[in-house]
Amino acid sequence: MDAHAETGDQQLPLPPKPVVPDMAAARAHGPAGVVEAHWQSLRLAWQWKQEVHRIRSPGRPYPAIVALLDAAAAQPRLRRLYPFNSHFALCFSSSTGYPWTILGGSIEPRDDGRFTVRRRRPVAVIGEVETAEEAVALLVELLPTGPEPVITAAPDEPV
Repeated sequence: MDAHAETGDQQLPLPPKPVVPDMAAARAHGPAGVVEAHWQSLRLAWQWKQEVHRIRSPGRPYPAIVALLDAAAAQPRLRRLYPFNSHFALCFSSSTGYPWTILGGSIEPRDDGRFTVRRRRPVAVIGEVETAEEAVALLVELLPTGPEPVITAAPDEPV
């Protein structure tokens, strides 16, 4: 990949790729360490992608995944779950690896700045809201009630 993006006659430098947490070191702290390191990695990676998009495609919308990650990270019940995404949709698992144990559902940031919240089972759109905070609040309502889930390591991770 080029280190520059062309804009007319100019070449704008791309930001350096982020230094993400060491997942092997995080595994030494058990599933909670993996969860925390992955939250950090996910945010750093998406922030970098968003910055690159602004340089390469100025004026074109980019889904607000960074704002969504920030809003979700501020919610204690979600912060202790393993976040992962697929095609911009943000999901939360009580397992740190595949096969995922998805809790609640997913939130998808849209190009128009809104967010779609989907329930996992049975699959259904729960709502389309204006802000990441509203989307997170809807998803938290979908989480199981009762004791908090125990976070488990992926089958191939040592505990």
